[in-house]
Amino acid sequence: MSTDGAQGLRRGTLRDWISLLRPAQWTKNGMVLVAYFFARWDPSQQAHVAGRQPFLMSLLAMAGFCLLSSGVYIMNDVLDRKADALHPVKCRRPIASGRIAPSSAMVLSVLLLAISIAGGWRLHPNFGWVVTAYLLLQIAYSCKLKQVAILDVFMIALGFVLRAIAGAAVIEVRISPWLLLCAFLLALFLALCKRRHEKRLLTGSDTDHRQALGGYTEALLDQLIAIVAGSTIITYALYTLSPETVGRFGTSGLGFTIPFVMFGIFRYLDLVYTGEAGGRPERILLTDRVLIGTIILYIIAAAVVFLLANHGA
Repeated sequence: MSTDGAQGLRRGTLRDWISLLRPAQWTKNGMVLVAYFFARWDPSQQAHVAGRQPFLMSLLAMAGFCLLSSGVYIMNDVLDRKADALHPVKCRRPIASGRIAPSSAMVLSVLLLAISIAGGWRLHPNFGWVVTAYLLLQIAYSCKLKQVAILDVFMIALGFVLRAIAGAAVIEVRISPWLLLCAFLLALFLALCKRRHEKRLLTGSDTDHRQALGGYTEALLDQLIAIVAGSTIITYALYTLSPETVGRFGTSGLGFTIPFVMFGIFRYLDLVYTGEAGGRPERILLTDRVLIGTIILYIIAAAVVFLLANHGA
């Protein structure tokens, strides 16, 4: 039996199977909770989030997205196993390294996708529509769209927008278009930083791993990152100070959270350009103490603003 064949029969350890789920990337699904957080402090939406049930539904929605995203990651790993084997880091993944057979992995992927979609429809019909749209988007991305430069990062960003919409749909609250635009731009920023990291890491062999990288140059990515980073900050500032936001929350105090957003983006740029990071955004968000501290301070500042606004009302 060949080495490849022997590897194909290996079932992997429990650690391999957990790694296959990519639990570190579940942090992205925190976007599902954004609608609940802002609705909790919006007088016009508070009736929809009263009691424990809306919060529990939001948590279940986030859990459903964790299962769904893991199913998609496994599907991607199966489809990309040959390209991942050429990557200096991704070659260690369970499927690319041969520790888990692709057929066994696909069984788990289909199971996770079926559970998440069925559970999504049972949780709330509107949420079911969104998770179904997300899955179709990911299938299109995995099969074709990820090969097209620029369109690939737009599809990644759209996935974050769908997460935010799903969080609003499951508890039947309204989410500001400004907030959706902020989510889109922030995700686009992270995706472009990741492409830059891949471009530098895979110099000379980038298209062997990811065809879309052939459509980028490092200079182009630097310009796109700068444009999107600035657009993200401006859009968030406009959101916090817009008459609609001030009217909904009864305060313009959210403007005080703008420096935290700016600092967070600047810190991330520092890690990308001086620390040669950016390849794994979820790892940075979980390990960089400065970014973690900035996020915590942002949450505290926003909570204080909302509390003061409600107390004044």
